[in-house]
Order: sequence, then structure tokens, then C-alpha cells
Amino acid sequence: MRAAQGYVREGREWVVDIDIAPFFDHVQHDILMGRIGQVIRDKRVLGLLGKYLRRGALVEGLVQASVEGTPQGGPLSPLLANIYLDPLAKEREKREHKFCRYADDCNIYGSSEAAERTLASVQAWIEKHLRLRVNRDKSGKGKAGERKFLGFRLQRQGQIEAAPEAIERFKTKVRQMWRSCQSQSSEQLRQDWQRYLRGCWGYYRLAEERKSIFRLEGWIRRHIRKCFWLRWHDAAGRENALRRLGVHPRLLRTVHTSRGAWFMANTSVVCAGLKTATLRRYGFWVPSDLAARS
Repeated sequence: MRAAQGYVREGREWVVDIDIAPFFDHVQHDILMGRIGQVIRDKRVLGLLGKYLRRGALVEGLVQASVEGTPQGGPLSPLLANIYLDPLAKEREKREHKFCRYADDCNIYGSSEAAERTLASVQAWIEKHLRLRVNRDKSGKGKAGERKFLGFRLQRQGQIEAAPEAIERFKTKVRQMWRSCQSQSSEQLRQDWQRYLRGCWGYYRLAEERKSIFRLEGWIRRHIRKCFWLRWHDAAGRENALRRLGVHPRLLRTVHTSRGAWFMANTSVVCAGLKTATLRRYGFWVPSDLAARS
């Protein structure tokens, strides 16, 4: 992303975005083994790699041999992917393209005049020399701010921000993690949330423009409050929980309501009990809490 940012700030604002259709499923064994064999002569190593690639998958109780692709999630697959796609990088260098590649994600940076021509030539080269299919629906060209790369996008000034698609995935995860019907204790919910948020922030803290992330924090807290409101079950349980949290007795009358949980999560009684400072103290963090720690 830093390299991509450098290209955009140099004035290469147009991006050719190449999306290879399920790459790991369609790696050609003969091409891959031939490329490895140019460097490694030990037949024992080549034999082990061949077995790894052909080990197959369990489908409806039967093992089906693999004739193409690499095992997804396997420790060798990322390395084999880089070996397989290395000629793509060499070809871009030969043509003096400014590009960034991470595994099967590849973006090429240049001018608007060259973008269409570059897109067509790269697609044809990949399909001919690597025998992979380019997803023509997802591949395309556009301004840097219109295309995403590794979950990020670049603004016109070259600032890195989380891509809108990444924000939507994050919001979906928040909704899933703060469902009240999970058979987990509050401690387990907190630990799972902290683990997820640390991993997410560890990745997206690279973003320089963070408004799209931080503006979700009130919405995140509302989901947390909604979850606890439902887990307190009924009016008596809610009154007891909020009293323990120090809510004034005058406000507690409002727990006897037929209003929905999402509405109540934004009311004064719930916000008084589960204040931002209280949530932070008990470890129910939002991204800015981690940003302040880093």
C-alpha cells in the first residue's frame, strides 16, 4: 500500500485492477512444477511437492484427486503462489509498468490513456502464459479512489483509507458478534470481541484517513448496549442490572416498556448504565481505544 501510495502521489492516478478468478483453485501443476524444477533438482523434494499438490479433497466421503490448484489454507500455498506468479511481475518490469502485487491481487498504476490498453494486454498474457482465468466482471480500470486493493483504497491526495467494502464487512461482523442469543458469558463475548478488534485494528491502522472507521463507534456501542439489554431478559433483570451500574432510581421506571431493544439501547437509562467510560473500563473497546494505546 505504501508503494501504491507513492505511485499515486507521482501522478499515476489511474489503476488497472486485475482479479484472477479463484486463483488457488486453478494453479496448473505442470507449470508450477516446471518452474520449481528449474531451481530445485532434488527429486525427493519434487516428489513431496507433487504429493502435496495431488493429495485431493474429501467430497461426500470420497477422496477426489486434485489435477489443478493448491490446498487453500496450507502453509506452502502462499509460497507456491508467489513462485507461480513471479513471471507476471517479471513481465510487468520488462514493460516498465508501475505495479503492486500481493499474492493474486495485482494493481498497475499509470495514465488514463494507457489504462485500457494495459488491461487488455495483461488479461491476455495471464490467460495465455499462466493458463488462469481473469474475472472480467471484477477486473477493470479507474481512478485510484474508485478501486480497492487489499481492503484499502487511495484518495485523490494519496491518503490511505479503508475501502467501503471492508467497512461493510466490519459492520456485518459487529452485528454477528453482538447478537444476544449466543450461549456465551459476558466474559467470553468480551474476549472474542477484543481478539477480533485487535486483529482488525492491527491491519487497518495503516489507514491515514480514519473517519470512516471512527464514525462507527457510537453505532458499535449501541450494538453492545442492545446485546446487554436483551441478555438482562425482563424488566426485573434490567432494573437490577442498571441499579448495580449506578443508574438513578428515577430513570429505572423506563425499563418497563414495550419498546424494542435497538431503540432502548440509545435511551438515557441504558446509556447512563453503560456509559462510554464504563464500557471502556470493562474492556468493551472501540477502534479509537486501541488507537490511543498504539
